[in-house]
Amino acid sequence: MRLLIAILASVTLLITEYRSERLLPVRATLSVLTDSLKYAVDLPASLFEKFSETLTSYETLKTENNKLRQEQLVNQTQLLKFEALEKENIRLRALMENSFKLGEQVLIAELLSINLAPYEHKMVVNKGTRFGVHQQQPVLDSNGVVGQVFRALPFTSEIMLITDPNHAIPVQVNRNGLLTIAVGSGVANQLNLPYLPNNADIQAGDLLITSGLGGTFPAGYPVAVVDDFPQTSNKSITHITATPKAHLDRNRELLIVWTNNAPIQLSTPAIKTPEPHE
Repeated sequence: MRLLIAILASVTLLITEYRSERLLPVRATLSVLTDSLKYAVDLPASLFEKFSETLTSYETLKTENNKLRQEQLVNQTQLLKFEALEKENIRLRALMENSFKLGEQVLIAELLSINLAPYEHKMVVNKGTRFGVHQQQPVLDSNGVVGQVFRALPFTSEIMLITDPNHAIPVQVNRNGLLTIAVGSGVANQLNLPYLPNNADIQAGDLLITSGLGGTFPAGYPVAVVDDFPQTSNKSITHITATPKAHLDRNRELLIVWTNNAPIQLSTPAIKTPEPHE
């Protein structure tokens, strides 16, 4: 009986829905309940799917982030190398431009090591007697005098810097032609001028150039700039120092100079131990 009643009720509802729209409000009301029930049933699966997508996206972003960081590190390293190459190119251009101004034959040498101990200022470059380098050759950079060749070996050469305590170079005040001698102080980037008379006409900021006396350094090369010094009441000269024009502690490339246009002799002469230059 119950099944029969249910069948009759179902048939009646189907016929009524088919022929009229009276049951639409009832369907709409029931759909709210059924849709809520469907959403509640699908909620765990939907949340799990979104969580999985979020986790996958996080892992993907983390992997991409690590990859981008590695690429950034590689690119930064390459940029540093390019920057170093650019600065080296600028230095070489400055050396080449300066070599045309010198009027002498020059050879570019690369720095291998440097020693700035208090009583010994020397550096080693990668050019030696096989390139024609010999003892007492002037060595410059793009700004001024660096020193001279102290010892020439087949593949390398030792350079005594102008700040070495055992080095002295005849100089001339460019402003008035005053002659004197600049002596190495043993201190980086400082020369002493101990042989000036008390009434010498010298001022802070005067440019010192090579005088050409002594035969080692041709005349006219920039050497140093006179530092500030106190003036006494009787105009007597106190202890005067000068700052070298060359970048003695920052050079990577140097110019070895042949004076009087002497040609380079590519030979390997017998090695002789030179006496220390004073």
